[in-house]
Amino acid sequence: MEIRAAVLEQFGEPLVVQTVELTEPGPEEVLVRLVACGVCHTDMYTASGADPSGYAPCVLGHEGAGVVERVGADVTLVKPGDHVVTLFSPQCGECVHCKSPKTNLCMKIRAQQNAGYLPDGTTRLKRAGDELRHFMGTSTFAEYTVMPEIALAKINPEAPLEGAALFACGLSTGLGAALRTAKVEPGSTAVVFGAGMVGLGAVAGARMAGAERVVCVDLSQDRLELARGQGATDLLVGGPDTVQQILDMTDGFGADYTFEATGLVSVMRQAVEAARMGWGLCTVAGVAGRGEYLEVIPRWLIQGRRIAGSSFGGLKGRDDVPVLIDRWMAGEIDVDPFISHRITLDEVNKGFDLMHDQDGIRSVIEFS
Repeated sequence: MEIRAAVLEQFGEPLVVQTVELTEPGPEEVLVRLVACGVCHTDMYTASGADPSGYAPCVLGHEGAGVVERVGADVTLVKPGDHVVTLFSPQCGECVHCKSPKTNLCMKIRAQQNAGYLPDGTTRLKRAGDELRHFMGTSTFAEYTVMPEIALAKINPEAPLEGAALFACGLSTGLGAALRTAKVEPGSTAVVFGAGMVGLGAVAGARMAGAERVVCVDLSQDRLELARGQGATDLLVGGPDTVQQILDMTDGFGADYTFEATGLVSVMRQAVEAARMGWGLCTVAGVAGRGEYLEVIPRWLIQGRRIAGSSFGGLKGRDDVPVLIDRWMAGEIDVDPFISHRITLDEVNKGFDLMHDQDGIRSVIEFS
């Protein structure tokens, strides 16, 4: 079938919206009609050429939600008509990682997915007979996509899909960082560095976990006000004195939990240093640039601070994303403020521009 999709032709150049060919789903694969897709920083990061694992040409996009249209042979997890969220972090339920509660990094299709292919080592995307690679196993900057069934979370059909799309990456990453990776405890103090999509999710997650004090740090007053709406009790404009400000707020000890959601190694270091001596946990969810390193003075660790990385918030997507969406539908999470711009597929590059200008939190592509 012919579909319209946004193709990354060359790194550092605008995406090109064009007609491409999408072949039918194979065994254990699903054809999804996209209804909405968020424009995420990871898409822009790859398009820029900064991602050392990036490749072109490919169809970008990974924060999608839609409806199952058709299924291939042996599909048992979803059926036509189901509402689904796409998962760049799949869950097969069978590999050594899926069977462990310690990680969400499914291994079954990881190698092929990282190379831009579906599990059988081929693609379903073509242009003039030549293959186009998939992105993060999802390629949701398109009217339709074909994906492995283990990379789809079946969700409540009553959930608005433009909001559900945010749970495909950014929002779930932040929520999960607080609820799953850090396991924030009631009555604790948490500090979130960065009030973008992931950071705001971490603020909401810390509040949902019962943190008594949730401090959000950002350079933008507008974003800080959004953090207040998600449960932040204290707002700080970031700067060189941020760590000292946090120490002053916590009797000189630091915060029980800190979260880094900017991707800046300088801020990661602040998040480590702002964690409480004795037991403070710094959770790093931001993605640093190519060739960058986090330098940490060993004394900070010897004093009891810990550092944890968090991919997709540590969530097992097929199990956990539907639960988070149910909590949204129950009123525990306010998603509407995150959707700052609604755009069309033809405006996908505008979504990158808005993100570069830090205009709003999330642009969402709506498919007609």
